[in-house]
Amino acid sequence: MATLNTAFSIATGALDADQAALDIVANNTANASTPGYTREVANWEENDSVTLNGTTYGDGAIVTGPVSQRDRVLEQSMQQQTQAESASGARLTALDQLQELFSDATSNTSSSNNTADGIGNDITQFFDSLSSLEASPSGNAARQGVLSAATTLSDDFNSVASQLSGQQQALDQQSSGIAGEVNTLTQNIAGLNLQIESTSPNSDAGVLEDQRQQDLTQLSQLIGFNQIQTEDNGLTLTTSSGALLVSGGQSYAITTGMKNGVTHFYDAANADITSDLTSGGGELGGILTTRDQDIPQAQHALDELAYSLASAVNTQNEAGTDLNGNAGTAIFSLPGTATAANPEGSAANLSVVMSDPSLVAAAVSGNGSSDNTNATAMANLASATIVGGDTATSYYSAFVTGLGSLVSEVSTENTAQNSSLTQLNNQIGSLSGVNQDEEAASLEAFEQSYQAASKIFTILDEVMVSALNLGVETSIS
Repeated sequence: MATLNTAFSIATGALDADQAALDIVANNTANASTPGYTREVANWEENDSVTLNGTTYGDGAIVTGPVSQRDRVLEQSMQQQTQAESASGARLTALDQLQELFSDATSNTSSSNNTADGIGNDITQFFDSLSSLEASPSGNAARQGVLSAATTLSDDFNSVASQLSGQQQALDQQSSGIAGEVNTLTQNIAGLNLQIESTSPNSDAGVLEDQRQQDLTQLSQLIGFNQIQTEDNGLTLTTSSGALLVSGGQSYAITTGMKNGVTHFYDAANADITSDLTSGGGELGGILTTRDQDIPQAQHALDELAYSLASAVNTQNEAGTDLNGNAGTAIFSLPGTATAANPEGSAANLSVVMSDPSLVAAAVSGNGSSDNTNATAMANLASATIVGGDTATSYYSAFVTGLGSLVSEVSTENTAQNSSLTQLNNQIGSLSGVNQDEEAASLEAFEQSYQAASKIFTILDEVMVSALNLGVETSIS
């Protein structure tokens, strides 16, 4: 009888185990389209064997629970690659907008017949107007042309400088908003840590880990961070410099504050971690890189060009004599704080201070109003190395070319990172994703196993009845 009881126990266990396995397959099928869901498989374990009269008998198997098919190394690699791809993607978007300011900037002049294709063309037209003055130095028409071209140039400097500041402010506001999203995610992760540590400290936590992984993926898109697995299946997250974001069930918020006119970021100890977040990755890293590096470099280049060009023209005009025989004066006005070493604000505040065309100094003293000597000297500034050891036109062209090269470099980097991220996602998908064909095959196998276990009950019933009736064959309903 003990042997029959053991057989009944094995059959019952088989039915329970097959039913548990079928439930796992059904759950996989139901969640095949659920974002972040990780495929589960049955974890089969052999029961302890039984020894009777010196003979050892097996006692079947059980399903101890589903096990998620995840690879933590692949998951962390995907998070790191997501941080890099998101950073370059955010920076590329901002750089594309920055490049448009210089490649597509147009004159503020209202006349549709007097538009320019950017500051570079404005510079060319300004020096062309000086060449026209060189040819007709005695009248006001050419002089008015010089002032008109100068006004167009200064207006476009002002416009681009204003748009640069506007883009920088927009990125600043965007970065501040991301800090709030980060804090929400770190709070969620800390809460999931608590649940996982209390329910599954030594094993896979299934759906809870899926939820935590989803939050980690979203966090990777926003900022760069390091991840450390703890002994109780929790996580510790830090920035690249070690500032705590999450430790077990506790999250540490990032705070913001204004410094030098832009948003800075602080950790729980009130240490400034702005530079850390800039280099760390994620969308915030890409935004801060453009806000704090790319745009300031463009602003400095624009200021240097505006200051050097205006200063050279002013100096040369002041060296000549105007139409009235008086010493020349400045054509452009620059901010009083600007210097060759620190031209900050020159582009934004450049203006044409001269309103009377007769004050344009085409002549040199003593040569009369028809003299064009000084007009020639001003026109020759077009080929003079007046900006950083280069001509104004070449300097601007090199700057625009350099900006284009940077955009191309970041674009290439982002494309490569995106390709690598796609490969990692495919690897994770092949391991953790639900394949309906595989689930159908598993379903059929477990159904057949369940039917086999059920058949054992029928056989055992026949054997039991036969034994109770002393071998007399009896039918069983």
